[in-house]
Amino acid sequence: MRRRPALTWDLIVGVATGALSGLTIVGRTTSGNEGGFLVLDVVVAIVATALVPLLLRRPVTGALALAVLSALSPAATPQASVGTLHVALRRRFPVALAVAGTGVAAQAVQGAWRLPGGLSLGWWFVVIVASYAALTGWGALYRAHRALTDSLRERAERAEAEQARHVAEARTLERTRIAREMHDVLAHRLSLLATYAGAVEYRPDSSADRLATAARVVREEAGAALDDLRAVIGLLRADSPDDPRPQPTLADIPRLVDESRAAGVHIDLVDGVREPETAPAALGRTAYRVVQEGLTNARRHAPGRPVTVELTGAPGSGLDINVRNPLPSGPATAPAGTGLVGLTERAQLAGGELSVAREDGEFRLRVCLPWTV
Repeated sequence: MRRRPALTWDLIVGVATGALSGLTIVGRTTSGNEGGFLVLDVVVAIVATALVPLLLRRPVTGALALAVLSALSPAATPQASVGTLHVALRRRFPVALAVAGTGVAAQAVQGAWRLPGGLSLGWWFVVIVASYAALTGWGALYRAHRALTDSLRERAERAEAEQARHVAEARTLERTRIAREMHDVLAHRLSLLATYAGAVEYRPDSSADRLATAARVVREEAGAALDDLRAVIGLLRADSPDDPRPQPTLADIPRLVDESRAAGVHIDLVDGVREPETAPAALGRTAYRVVQEGLTNARRHAPGRPVTVELTGAPGSGLDINVRNPLPSGPATAPAGTGLVGLTERAQLAGGELSVAREDGEFRLRVCLPWTV
C-alpha cells in the first residue's frame, strides 16, 4: 500500500525537474555560446532525473550526487536545488547546511567554466549563495514548524488519554463510593429485618400482640431501607451541599443504638465525647458509619451476644470509637463480608486509622479519627 505513493512522488518530482532541465538546456543552447556542450547537458539531465528516486529515499546521498553533476552541467541544477531543499526538510540543520555548502561550491565550479552570459562571476556567486540560503532556511523553518505541530498533536493526544484515564478512575471511585454507601445504609436495616424475622420464625407461639409488633417493625424497617436506598442514590447523583437529606452526626448515635436495642440486642453505650455539637459533619458521619457497621457485624456474626460501644474524644484531641462483643462459641453464623474494607477506606479518607483484633475472647473494633478545631 505504501509503494504506490512513493512511485507517484518519483514520477511527479522526476517529470517536473526533468522539464526544468530541458528548459535549461534549450535556454543555454539558444544563447549560441554553449552548443558544444549539448550532448553533455542531455546526458547529465538524464542521469540527474534518474537519481530523483535515490534523492527521495536517501536525501543526503542523492543531494551530494546531484551537486557533483551540477558542477558539470547546469542541466542538473534543478535536481540539485530540489536535493538541497529536501535535505533541509528531512535532516537536522547542520547536515542541511553542509549539503547546501557543497551545492554552492559545485555551482561556483560550474560558473568558473560555464558562466551564463550577462553576469560576472562575483554576481553569479552572490545569486547562488542567496538561492541556496533561501532553500535551506525555508526547509529548516518548515521542519521546525512540523516538529512543533507534531509535538502539540502528541501533547493533545496524551492529554486526551490522560483525561480518559482520569474519567475512568473517577467512575471507578464513584462506583466504590456508591457500593460503600449502599452497604453501610442497607446492611444495618437488613440485619434488623433479619433479627425480627428470626424472632417470628423461632417463636411462633408468641402472643398476637408481639407477632403484630414484629410484623410492624419488619414493615417499617423495609420501608426505611427503601427510603434510605432512594436517598443514597439521589445524594450520589446530586452530590450537592443543598441536598435535603440530613446526614448522620455524632448526636444520632444514641438513636442508632436504640434501634438495635429494640431488636433485642443488649448494648452498653459509654458516651464520653465532649462538645459533640462542635464535631465537623464529615467526622460525625464517619463515626456514625463506624458504629453502624460494628453493630451490624455483631448481629450477623455473634447474634445474642452483648455489645459495648465506647466513644471518647474532644475537639483538638481526636475521637476514639471502640466496639466490642464476645466471640461466638461456635463457628461464625455468617460469611465475612466487605464492611470492614469499606470502614478502612472511610477511616483513611478521614485521616484516621482502623484496627481489629480478637483478644480475651472478644472481637474488638477500634477507629481513631482526627478532630480538628
